[in-house]
Amino acid sequence: MTTVRIPADWPGTEEQARAVQDALRARVVLDEPGPPPGTGRVTGVDVAYDDERDVVAAAAVVLDAASLDVVAEATAVGRISFPYVPGLLAFRELPTVLAALDALPCPPGLVVCDGYGRAHPRRFGLASHLGVLTGLPTIGVAKNPFTFAHDTPDAPRGSTAPLLDGREEVGRALRTRDAVKPVFVSVGHRTSLDNACAHTLALTPAHRLPETTRRADALCRRALREAAGA
Repeated sequence: MTTVRIPADWPGTEEQARAVQDALRARVVLDEPGPPPGTGRVTGVDVAYDDERDVVAAAAVVLDAASLDVVAEATAVGRISFPYVPGLLAFRELPTVLAALDALPCPPGLVVCDGYGRAHPRRFGLASHLGVLTGLPTIGVAKNPFTFAHDTPDAPRGSTAPLLDGREEVGRALRTRDAVKPVFVSVGHRTSLDNACAHTLALTPAHRLPETTRRADALCRRALREAAGA
């Protein structure tokens, strides 16, 4: 487990954080398809918090994209690096997520975030921010649609409906299980929306949420318990 310090130049105010989003948003790459689903490696990242103790734990879990077997995993813990502000959650999570990714013994391939990419009020959620900082292809798969409108997808698995901000499609509601609440998929960096949805379906053979998210969630919660116990 890696212990993380908050970077000295990390934003400390909402104004500073939004300025960083504005500066980095133009670097998001939207004209690459990303790796083919079911090939290479795919990595899930997730975080867990203990606000009372001012501790955050991050996990990165690498899966073989074809078999969904775990290839490698790493965790990191540190202090919470930013207050809770909707739309700025990446600033609470990124230092520990980056440290967990850096601690992996192999390249992560596509990174799947439990959150948003383009489906963000400022078009720069965690998946986009992480992709720009690392250069990795990233997607966001969220449990809820933030503030955006969408029609209800048809009941069968694989059905989609656009996630809309006015007329702009910022992501898709994607049914990963028949007649079960959809997940909300968006591009982070260096992937297409079609490919992001295809990856999400490949990662959900038995559950609503991707295996990457499920494994990373369990691992970061365990790391947080261990950190609290220590």
